[in-house]
Formats: sequence, C-alpha cells, structure tokens
Amino acid sequence: MRIKEIMKETVTVSSKTSLKDAAKEMTENEIGSLVVVDQNKAVGILTERDIIRNISNLKQKISEIMSEQVVSIDENEDIDNAAELMAKNKIKHLPVTSGEEIVGIVTTTDLIKHCDDLNEDFFLD
Repeated sequence: MRIKEIMKETVTVSSKTSLKDAAKEMTENEIGSLVVVDQNKAVGILTERDIIRNISNLKQKISEIMSEQVVSIDENEDIDNAAELMAKNKIKHLPVTSGEEIVGIVTTTDLIKHCDDLNEDFFLD
C-alpha cells in the first residue's frame, strides 16, 4: 500500500506564528502537529508535545521551539518504508511530499489503522 492512500491533509503555518495561534490551529483542525513552512518549503514541525513543554510562554514564535530537522517521505513510497523511517527517527508525524511540495502527513495512528497492510517480513531483517 502506498503512502498517498493513507495520508491525511496537512495543516501548515509560518514560523512567525505564535504558539497560542498554533495551538488554536491544532484544536480547530483536531490534529496533533503542524508543518512549519517558509516560502513554500518545510522548515520544521510543531507537535502537541512542543506546545505542552512551552505552555508558560504562548506568545513566543514557533520558530523558537519547533523541530527543525524535518524527516519526510514521498507519497509513492510504501507504508512499510514510512513505518521503518518513523521507528528509526523516533517520530510520530511524517510529512508526505510530492517532489518538494508538502502534500500530506502520515502519523503513527494512520499506520496502526493499516497494520494489516504492513509487510511483517519487512521488519525481520
């Protein structure tokens, strides 16, 4: 099964967005992460955990606390590759790309929902 078959729409924000506005965006969209973009390029990711860790200063910009190392995967990759990449990098949110454009996101929850489609032999290597 391909990533594009299970990915969800991603919500993006600017690195200049305040933590408070980012939290509102997550709440309104019922999501656990935001992809941070500048000039249509992913420059970071912000998660619920980041917000909780910085709850005492919701006025700060997300650029101050976001994870800048963005690990992503192409929409045509197999979901086994996504599971391996997420496990290897210890991440729960994986932006999906088409070329250089962010087109979606896959989470650990998405993979769990499709665990019957994962190739178990893939993880025995």
